[in-house]
Order: sequence, then C-alpha cells, then structure tokens
Amino acid sequence: MAQNSRYYFVYMLRCSDDTLYTGITTDIDRRIREHNHSDRGAKYTRTRRPVTLAYLKRCDSKSRALRQEYAIKKLSRKQKEELCNR
Repeated sequence: MAQNSRYYFVYMLRCSDDTLYTGITTDIDRRIREHNHSDRGAKYTRTRRPVTLAYLKRCDSKSRALRQEYAIKKLSRKQKEELCNR
C-alpha cells in the first residue's frame, strides 16, 4: 500500500492468540513489519507474533488519529470485532 506521510492511520492487528492490538502510524506496511520482525514493534505484540492487519482507517491529522485510537481502545471486544468486520 502506498503511504503518504501527511496522513496517519489507525489500525488494529489480530495477534496469534486472537487478541486485538490498536495503534497509529504514518506507514502501515513498515509498522506491521516492525510488529512481526523487530524490537521496534510494541511489547504487547512481540510475544503474540505473527500479527495480521484486521482494521485500517486513514485520518488527516495526528490528533484525529489519536482520538480515534482512544475511542477504539474503549470499545468492548464485540464492538472491536464488529468494526473489523465492516
């Protein structure tokens, strides 16, 4: 996926233990590689590899992406699954 650094992406990853991890980035391909293959991935995902992309939303500012990430993190597991299945 081509990335444009003026955009931020809110994403959810499905971990190998079927849990969901939420974060933001400007480069989703790089970030997934980091989660799967390097120490730059989140501590949470390092022990739950491999991870796969479950949800992605483009935001036009970092503040909007952070607000969206926070809102997703407050959702129940069922609501997060519904969001992933849209």
